[in-house]
Amino acid sequence: MSKESRMRATVNQKLTEMGERERLKELLRTKLTECGWKDQMKAHCKEVIKDKGLEHVTVEDLVVEITPKGRALVPDSVKKELLHRIRAFLAQHAT
Repeated sequence: MSKESRMRATVNQKLTEMGERERLKELLRTKLTECGWKDQMKAHCKEVIKDKGLEHVTVEDLVVEITPKGRALVPDSVKKELLHRIRAFLAQHAT
């Protein structure tokens, strides 16, 4: 396991143990709904299903198809806010 992987696992564990991970997930859900991301992704899913046909699309296919666009559509302001909150949390709980 690389140093980066260990660091990521440690940060993830600390966020989970302290309940911050769930708070961040809830904040992300709220922000994505507020900015219309959720509606955009729903429309994109419908478009993919319409193009390929319901009988020819699995959940896995849909996830593979929409994930890149979903990530690209997350506003920079949302990404920056989450990153800021994670950094603040880590600074406050540094060991």
